[in-house]
Amino acid sequence: MAERHVIIGWAEGLHARPASIFCRAAAASGIPVTVRKKEGGDPVNAASMLGVLALGAEGGDEIVLAAGGDADAAEAESALDRLATLVSEGLDELPEAV
Repeated sequence: MAERHVIIGWAEGLHARPASIFCRAAAASGIPVTVRKKEGGDPVNAASMLGVLALGAEGGDEIVLAAGGDADAAEAESALDRLATLVSEGLDELPEAV
């Protein structure tokens, strides 16, 4: 299972608009991705707005993105790289290439 540890770059954390951007990007990746706060907590589906909001992740918190399952390893790594860039840089949309 591929993982990325990422510091949240959005000042407001994974709330409202940033969570929506993140969830849409996770769903668009086509890879099953989970997210959890590094300091405990169970992983949630990264494409689930309610799950992501329930994390209560604030700006500067470290989260763990994970992908695996039946996904091709290279595709999972690429999806995680793109999502990690989105979160760490607090972008408004998923980067096309990383």
